[in-house]
Amino acid sequence: MTTRITRRALLGGAGVALSIPLLESLWPRRSATAGVPELPRRLVVWYVPCGINGSTPNAFRPATAGAAYALPPMLAPLAALRSEVLVLSGLANRPAQASYLGVSDGAGDHARGTGSYLTNARIVKTEGAGVRNGVSFDQVAAAAVGSSTRLPSLQLGVDGGAATGGCDSGYSCAYARNISWADATTPVPKLTNPAVVFDRLFAGGESESLRARRQVYQASVLDYVRDDATRLQSALGATDRHKLDQYLTAVRELERRILASGVSASCTAPPRPVDGLAFTDHVGVMNQLTAMALRCDATRVVTFMLGNAGSSRDYSFIGAPGAHHELSHHMSAPDKLAKLQTIGTWEVRQFANLLTQLDAMREPDGTSLLDNTAALFSSEIADGNSHTHSGLPVLLAGRCGGALDPGRHVVYAEERPIANLYLALLRALGSSATSFGLEGTRVLENLGAVSMA
Repeated sequence: MTTRITRRALLGGAGVALSIPLLESLWPRRSATAGVPELPRRLVVWYVPCGINGSTPNAFRPATAGAAYALPPMLAPLAALRSEVLVLSGLANRPAQASYLGVSDGAGDHARGTGSYLTNARIVKTEGAGVRNGVSFDQVAAAAVGSSTRLPSLQLGVDGGAATGGCDSGYSCAYARNISWADATTPVPKLTNPAVVFDRLFAGGESESLRARRQVYQASVLDYVRDDATRLQSALGATDRHKLDQYLTAVRELERRILASGVSASCTAPPRPVDGLAFTDHVGVMNQLTAMALRCDATRVVTFMLGNAGSSRDYSFIGAPGAHHELSHHMSAPDKLAKLQTIGTWEVRQFANLLTQLDAMREPDGTSLLDNTAALFSSEIADGNSHTHSGLPVLLAGRCGGALDPGRHVVYAEERPIANLYLALLRALGSSATSFGLEGTRVLENLGAVSMA
């Protein structure tokens, strides 16, 4: 009898589970060297509302291109991670403009920019029936990598609200409150309650008693799955048996190193979040849950909204009082631009906190989760005053398994569609897509060794 083995096969016992590496028995490996397990590639999208502005010239955009650029004020929180970040200048999302291909839809740039943020589609202006967008690129990515995880993708945010009614100059709240779209008419709602996210990720996981017992005895998770490993090896060919043995050996060695440092080697859930978190704590917990979701391989695609389109959050807690949206209509007023720079710097710092967590998490081969992740930071518009959709503020962190070459400021002298970036990331994640959205017709150049296969 032939034993069928799937990618979802797990070595499990006593309430714990360990994902197995990609083997020839499962599906073709993309780029792993002989005897080294191929690690999953992941995608994080981090959206900030109201654009990016500052009182200092080039507050976000470096003054020079290349690897030797000086960090501008807003990017200062990335100093320790600059070798892991690409700053991309010269990208546009033209379908979000008020006028596109000779048709003008008037006001509503925040909802229009947020609705098409990841779809590169021209959304239909309506507050009721007839909502129409396009599939978002994170959902195309989820179709490529999501079948390997319990959750194909995870949508997170801090501000809720229904996807009905009007939110911006005749545009539905469906556009203003969602960046992920399963298809032209179906937004994928985000989770805003950290406790709900926690339960989605960790319900049914390792029990407290089992975790305590394992930590007391410093037992490896492999001790619980020895029998399953033996059973699985008997169903594999000689080549895959050798690869599985090497994988388990690598995990064992990593666990020994982690145990020696006093850190638990398991995918241990953090404490369950409490309700009523302050905004800063809310964002921090969502970052922690994002990192753990990726580390535990619960999902490989996460989107996060720091706020809904045209957010009016007050940032008095960092010395920038006033509604964010109203401040973004700065009219070049120095006091408003100074506050916007403070807000933008804080936003980048929160993104940097997530990157720091991913960079500290180790893979079985010793690389970091950030090494195997593409993390995108941007906004629905560039300038909140003029509502421009060109010259978007874009950061791309991580190496995505070697597909990206970070540590540089890349300037595109001729404006490029941001959809070309999305297409490049889809290819890096293993999708065979050859186009995306209305304008994604070619892989964006100068990102690194993005696979063209």
